Amino acid sequence: MSAAPVSASASGHAPLAPGARNATLQFGDNARLATLLGDHDRHLVRLEQGLGVRLSCRGNRIAISGDPGRVALARSTITTLYRRIEEGGNVDSSEVDAAIRMSDLHGDVLDLRRVNPRGAMRGPTPIFEPTPENDPRLPLSDLPAIRTKRGAISPRSPGQAGYMEMLAGHEMVFGIGPAGTGKTYLAVAQAVAMLLAGQVDRIVLSRPAVEAGERLGFLPGDLKEKIDPYLRPLYDALHDMMPGDQVVRRMTAGEIEVAPLAFMRGRTLAHAFVILDEAQNTTAAQMKMFLTRLGSGSRMVITGDLSQIDLPNGVTSGLREAVETLEGLPGIGITRFESRDVVRHPLVARIVDAYDQRAAAERDSRSRARREHNGTSK
Repeated sequence: MSAAPVSASASGHAPLAPGARNATLQFGDNARLATLLGDHDRHLVRLEQGLGVRLSCRGNRIAISGDPGRVALARSTITTLYRRIEEGGNVDSSEVDAAIRMSDLHGDVLDLRRVNPRGAMRGPTPIFEPTPENDPRLPLSDLPAIRTKRGAISPRSPGQAGYMEMLAGHEMVFGIGPAGTGKTYLAVAQAVAMLLAGQVDRIVLSRPAVEAGERLGFLPGDLKEKIDPYLRPLYDALHDMMPGDQVVRRMTAGEIEVAPLAFMRGRTLAHAFVILDEAQNTTAAQMKMFLTRLGSGSRMVITGDLSQIDLPNGVTSGLREAVETLEGLPGIGITRFESRDVVRHPLVARIVDAYDQRAAAERDSRSRARREHNGTSK
């Protein structure tokens, strides 16, 4: 039995018309369809909520109804997930959430001018299989995929898609945004891909040793034991990209270096992929020092979250100053991630939004208080 969805022409129905408010996808492999639906149809429910359409499954068919633009997005998203299963890929809750996030980017690509908002379907609802003639272009297939020995790493949100394009095309990239958006993970993936391809000779990973007020001198052990807790996220990302024995071998050979920011002073980093993580905790002087380490044939990525600055009160974040100073310069790319780009548990995005709203409310309150105080003083 064919695993692909039954084609529109084979079923005897016409291709899905522009402006259609209903569509039906028919699948040829019930086992794969069950994987797509998830236990107790939880994936189907999540897709329905996230894509803003009505979905129902009967037998080997999924019926879609709703706004024409959302119907087009839903059928493309569902078909993409099914094809991923056909190719042996895993589709779990995180993959479904990623597909929903990517549908936002898909909506930007979809030519909605072809959709007649007044067009109502007449006659039977078509059974649809996307083809080059009747399927809007899926950006998922056109976006960059970072390839490592553990497989291809693809974007899981619109912000990640733009970030990956910047990583591929710019010599210096800033990735700024909340935790869980993949800023550091994707940068390490790009570094590993370029190292394995011979485009750089080594990877240099660095972080400032500042975390919630702790200082190296108060931690037990020798220097390596003191700095390892700060660098652990970078080690974790590396081990996700490469087998552990290869990581150890390349670190021993000097092809991968993980070091605190203080070790960068006085160096010129040539033919290297250099990453500075948690850059919001650098001072302005430290950031300038780091940025000027860039040597011939090198790439540099600076990541951080400006809402999580652990510097002493009154000390300006080097990341904030660098972005304000360097934005717009040729060769420098800046990606600002949003809560919708958080690829961890969906609750994380809501937590980020809640804290952002609280911070905005506090800023407004302080601003009102200053205005009232100035008015009283006069």
